[in-house]
Amino acid sequence: MTAYIVGLTGGIATGKTNVTDALRQAGAYVVDADEVSRALTKDQGIALPLIRKRFGENVFLEDGSLDRRALGKLIFADSEKRKQLDQIMLPLIIDECKRLLSLSPLPVAFLSAPLLYECGMDKLCREVWCTYVPQDEQVKRVMTRDQADETLAKQKIESQMSAYQKAQMADHVIYTGLSRQESANKALQLYRELLSRLHITL
Repeated sequence: MTAYIVGLTGGIATGKTNVTDALRQAGAYVVDADEVSRALTKDQGIALPLIRKRFGENVFLEDGSLDRRALGKLIFADSEKRKQLDQIMLPLIIDECKRLLSLSPLPVAFLSAPLLYECGMDKLCREVWCTYVPQDEQVKRVMTRDQADETLAKQKIESQMSAYQKAQMADHVIYTGLSRQESANKALQLYRELLSRLHITL
C-alpha cells in the first residue's frame, strides 16, 4: 500500500513540533526529518564518518560523539561549510524518510520537515500543510527558546526560506499565533477533513 503523503513544514519557531505531536497523539503516522537527522548523527550513526572526513576532529567530543554545538557554530558562521554539511546529510535524510514513509501502516502518512521546500521533499507529497506566525512573533519565540539576542534570532530565521513564502506555497496554512491547543485543534480538524475527503475510516 502506498500512503497518501502530506508534507508538514514551517519556519523556525512557528509551532511545527506542537502540531506534529498533536497528530501523533491522534494516531497519525509521522516521519520527522529532524528525528531522522539526529538518528543519522547519533553514536554509530552512518553520517558520522562522512562528517569526520569533511570537518575533522574539532567537531567531535573526546568520547567520539558529535559535538553538535561546535558543528552548529561552524556552519552558522560559514555558508560554504553549511553547504558541505547539506551535501552529506540531505541525501541520507531523504533516502531514510522515503524508506520510513514506505513502511506506513496507515493510508495517510505525514512528512514533517522544516526544509521541505528547500530540499525538494515537497515533490514526495500530495499536499503540504504549513505552520505560520508573522516574523516579529518568530523573532520573540527564537529569542526565548534559544536565549538568543534579536540579531542572532533574525539571522537564524533568515537562514531559511521565509515563513511567509512557505505559507504562500502550501495547500493549507495553520496559524499558530494563538494557544498551543488551538493550533493543535486546527491541525486535527484538517486531518479529519482529509480522511473524510479521501473516504478513509481509521
